[in-house]
Amino acid sequence: MKHRYLLFHKPYDVLTQFTNDSPEPRRTLKDFIPVPDVYAVGRLDRDSEGLLLLTDDGALQHRLTDPRYEHPRTYWVQVEGSPTPQALEQLAKGVDIQEYRTRPAQVRMLPVEPELPLREPPIRFRKSIPTAWIEITLTEGKNRQVRRMTAAVGHPTLRLVRVAIGPLRLEGLAPGKWRNLTSSELKGLE
Repeated sequence: MKHRYLLFHKPYDVLTQFTNDSPEPRRTLKDFIPVPDVYAVGRLDRDSEGLLLLTDDGALQHRLTDPRYEHPRTYWVQVEGSPTPQALEQLAKGVDIQEYRTRPAQVRMLPVEPELPLREPPIRFRKSIPTAWIEITLTEGKNRQVRRMTAAVGHPTLRLVRVAIGPLRLEGLAPGKWRNLTSSELKGLE
């Protein structure tokens, strides 16, 4: 392979960049990935966790992030409350966020809480308000889109974990760890 392709499990409270422009000390990709000249394909905000693809292949980066290619990204989302079938249908059809209508998405309730590593710090817990987990697959990536979508249907996001980028999966990769893509994984992105 003439280019580098890495999968990284981004922990909570890590910036999806190699430098910190903030006066506050923040962990960045540089704290975890010693590979030069690779860049994140898309972003996960500081409050989100999960799968991140990094590469020095500009053509692949463009193909995976340009909305016209409709490349899927899947998230497990812990939300406040228990979404009704109507709320899930709204998310699936598209919702209005900041003068923008989201594209249709694949949405389903997860029947049980997914097995994920504990988050540090843990999410807030309130005895009187239940939570639920939903899976959302998007083919676009606006800033904080999943959080804005769930809030628009009355269920604020408490925890957000990207579990897939197309055929690439998070399973088997611990928070803060990275690995090279296999040749078969790379073929699956083409």
